[in-house]
Amino acid sequence: MNIKIAYLGGGSKMWARVFMNDLALSTDLGGEIGLYDIDIEAAVRNQKIGERINLNPACKSKFNYVVYPQIEDCLKDADFIVISILPGTFKEMESDVHAPEKLGIWQSVGDTAGPGGVLRAMRTVPIYEYFANKIKECAPNAWVINFTNPMSICVQTLYDVFPEIKAFGCCHEVFHAQEFLCLCLKKLKGIKATRKDIYTDASGVNHFTWITEAKYKDQDLLSLVPEFAKLYYDKGYYEGGSRYQFKTDTFAYGNKVKMDLYSKYHTLAAAGDRHLAEFVSRTWYLKNKATVKRYAFGLTTVAYREKEQAAKIAESIEMANGTKPIVLEKSTEEAVDLMKAILGYKSVISNVNMPNLGQMPGIRKGAIVETNCIFTNDMVRPVIAKPLPSSVLALVSRASQNIDTCYEGIKNRDLQTIFNSFCNQALCDGIEREKLRELFIEMVNNTKEYLKDYYDLTTLTTII
Repeated sequence: MNIKIAYLGGGSKMWARVFMNDLALSTDLGGEIGLYDIDIEAAVRNQKIGERINLNPACKSKFNYVVYPQIEDCLKDADFIVISILPGTFKEMESDVHAPEKLGIWQSVGDTAGPGGVLRAMRTVPIYEYFANKIKECAPNAWVINFTNPMSICVQTLYDVFPEIKAFGCCHEVFHAQEFLCLCLKKLKGIKATRKDIYTDASGVNHFTWITEAKYKDQDLLSLVPEFAKLYYDKGYYEGGSRYQFKTDTFAYGNKVKMDLYSKYHTLAAAGDRHLAEFVSRTWYLKNKATVKRYAFGLTTVAYREKEQAAKIAESIEMANGTKPIVLEKSTEEAVDLMKAILGYKSVISNVNMPNLGQMPGIRKGAIVETNCIFTNDMVRPVIAKPLPSSVLALVSRASQNIDTCYEGIKNRDLQTIFNSFCNQALCDGIEREKLRELFIEMVNNTKEYLKDYYDLTTLTTII
């Protein structure tokens, strides 16, 4: 089947290559992948990599890779639109993640919740307003797949600007929790299973989703978590790679946050520990570096991210010019599987981010929630989730309301409302409002080059 995919952020240093590999290893597809990026040089590199992928003997589906300088041309006639961008540079991310540390606010990720999540959202929403209007103008019937964080606010913007859009947000964090449950099954029952073999009922907001039910055949997987924790909690256990990978890999973790939350709420938090820690009081898991170490996860610094990106750019250059061989390997991502389901090849159930039509009880209608959805034949239909326990719903509701407040402020360009959502972040609990005000003003000024065209920064000193 010939299709056109428009990739906004087509110069992506990581996601584009993963996506291109998965497409190449899928069968019965072909057509065009349009690459649009403000960094045209990066898009051209990915174009060359795509052309080399086509020459790989393992390639099953070949695409014509086209770099478009104009977004309108990229979107025209698209069947699918993929969005994966970095809103700003590492200079802005440096402020997002590290400026709050002077107040004892440590962020393990800093792109969704907490002070960093708010500032990143301020930069991202105006870009997504532009994307949504262009999609409405040039490709109103295309399916839109978002990978950019903050996921919930990105998807909210798309639907708010273009209510008829067909969009959903993909995130792999729940996959890790499913793999953790498979680890429990293997260690306690001697049964080897993959996450595709189990069923989980998950609901929440992105990076703070919870599993209320998990089954492998007739085996209740959640009932295994307490026993697993008794055996492995003290030293931690990472479900991917080696058990103690969290000691050397800043993106790995020992699942101690996940196990600790389960002991308190009897529900499995379904994201990596680095994300989960940012949605609860900073005194729980992010009080200081010693606390972070005790709970066996890491603070991903911007310096580390810069080093990692430089390595990826160097690798991309080698792949593009042919000095580094391209090895095609299927990733654990599901975007291509979901696309094929929409095209009618098969039906798939997966967790994605969409407006709440009633699939998540207890959260307002229209809020962006992450639940299971059925993908089939040009349709994505949410599955009604099992209600969260009231104590878990209280945590999720706060996060969801913060997203709503932050988006309301950004949409209206109202710095006071944005600041109110900044203050209500769980990581800001216990800090004097005046100190938070000073921090917010500093962080806005640090990133003003990406904000000044959208906000009246002369009003910044009037917020209270």
